[in-house]
Order: sequence, then structure tokens, then C-alpha cells
Amino acid sequence: MIKDSTAKQQFVAYHLHEMTESSWDTKVRTRAFQWLDEVSPAHEDILPRALIQQGFELEGRQVHLMSPQGIFTPLGCEYPLSVTTVLNGPYPDRFEDAHRLSYRYRGKNPNHRDNVGLRNAMRNNVPLVYFFAVAQGRYQAIKPVYVTGDDPARLTFTIMADQAGTFEGALLPESEVADTVRTELRRQYATAAVQVRLHQASFRERVLDAYRTHCAMCRLKHRELLDAAHIIPDSDPDGHPEVSNGLALCKIHHAAFDRGIVGVRPDYVIEVREDVLKEVDGPMLKYGLQALHNSELLLPTRAADQPSKAALEHRYQSFVR
Repeated sequence: MIKDSTAKQQFVAYHLHEMTESSWDTKVRTRAFQWLDEVSPAHEDILPRALIQQGFELEGRQVHLMSPQGIFTPLGCEYPLSVTTVLNGPYPDRFEDAHRLSYRYRGKNPNHRDNVGLRNAMRNNVPLVYFFAVAQGRYQAIKPVYVTGDDPARLTFTIMADQAGTFEGALLPESEVADTVRTELRRQYATAAVQVRLHQASFRERVLDAYRTHCAMCRLKHRELLDAAHIIPDSDPDGHPEVSNGLALCKIHHAAFDRGIVGVRPDYVIEVREDVLKEVDGPMLKYGLQALHNSELLLPTRAADQPSKAALEHRYQSFVR
């Protein structure tokens, strides 16, 4: 491990030079990592496709970050910058297990320039960005990811995540690169964490879309204050990440629902716990909780997205107890 900052800077500079002959590739990749860190917080880490496609300006040139083809190499770069998985796309990209993503070739020709580009990125351990669609036209950016395997017979690459950070930080010291076991374990852990985060983000986006970005109890419509609450908890074997097992709730009512202060009957009527109804306190208790008693839940328009009555019954019995 390189601890001296000067030595580390020298190592990074050397590795950058060795990794690519094009300084433009390095500048683009470095700025892309920085730009994603800058724009992601304002969008709660869920980026609209138009913003990603537009990208940023660098030295008077507009740099885009993705294309419809999935594997994207910006003009003038030596390696692909990003890979993308879209909803209902033509390629069956999927997690093979908790630790690896199977990413399909572009087309069926292993020697297509995009497939060759990812193969070169794998050979040179180049960090990329992975855009994963959590809803139609909305993506989470996972960085860095690395191409760690190539299977021409199945027309797939294996992609794994690693520790989040800057582009320079994604360039590993020689001692860690050489320690393949340590690198593999770290990437397995990082990819498993990414998979959980992507599933949670996808569930939230689908639930909020179904409820038209409103709290199902109080109708609050500030997206940044809304959660996707599981009816049957995700820790339960029956707590599937389906919209029919979710409710869009503001943070207060999500907490109240999780802690049994409010419940929802299978006929979509909200109940407030009896002892809470008898309390005397300020306007938040009166209007934020007690006023919900015997009111009706806001429902999604699509019948398939409406809360499962079986799930509500299961949860309601816990509330009653």
C-alpha cells in the first residue's frame, strides 16, 4: 500500500500514462467521475437519461456519457467510458449471483469495436461507469466498475463494482493489483452492496410512480420527502419488491406505519392506534396522525399496482396485536 502522498501521486500519474496513450481519455474519465459526484445529490442519485446524454463541457467540447447502444466510447477516447442497462432492453443483462453482473456483448460479433473496447478495458483494468435503469428513463450511476471476465461462447462480459470514489482513486496501488484474492473479495462485497442498492432504488421509483409521487396517507407530493414502504417487510420471505407490496409514504407516516402507530385494513381504510388517538399534544399529532383515522388510502390507478389485500391483511393483524 502506498502511504506517502507524493509517492502515491507519482504512482497515479505514471499509471495514468501507462493506461492510455491519450491524455484526452484520462481527462474525460476523470471529469466524468467528478461530474457525477456533483450532479447526483441534487437528483437523489437517480439521474434522468437526458442529463446523462447531455453530459458536460470539457475544454470547449461537449462530452456525452451514454448512447442508445449501451457500450459507449466518447469521441477521442481509447476505451469505453460507460455501459448501460435499460428497462425491457434487447439484451438480457442480469446479476448472475450476488457478486457478478453478466453484461451482453453488443450484437453477436465478438470483434465488434464496442466489444473489443470492453475487452481492452478488462486487459488494462480501466475503471468505467455503469448506468443501471431503476425506472423508465432514470438511472443510478455505479462507479467504478471493472470488466473482470469475457465469455465469447455466451456473448457476455462479467462486470463487478469496486470501492466508490474518484477516477484516480479507482487506480489501485501495485500491491493491491497483485493481490488478486483480496481484490476479488473486495469486488464481490462491493457488487453485492450495489445490487441491494439498485433493487431498493428500483422499488422506490416504481412505487412512487404508481402513486403519482404522493403520500398514500396524507397526499404530500414532495418527492424528496417520500419513501417506498414495504407492506410485508423485505426481511420476510414473502416481502417481495413488487409495487403491490409497497406504499408511497412520507417519512413521518412511513415511520408511523413501521412502528405500528398507524395500520391499513384490507379495505384500504387507515386506522390509528387507540392510545395515540387519546393523546393530547400539538397540531402535528392532531392533524398529522389522529386525523388519518378512518380515512381512505390513496390508490394507484392501475389495478395491478394497488396494494395486495392479502399483504395488507397480514400486516394489519400485526398492527392489531
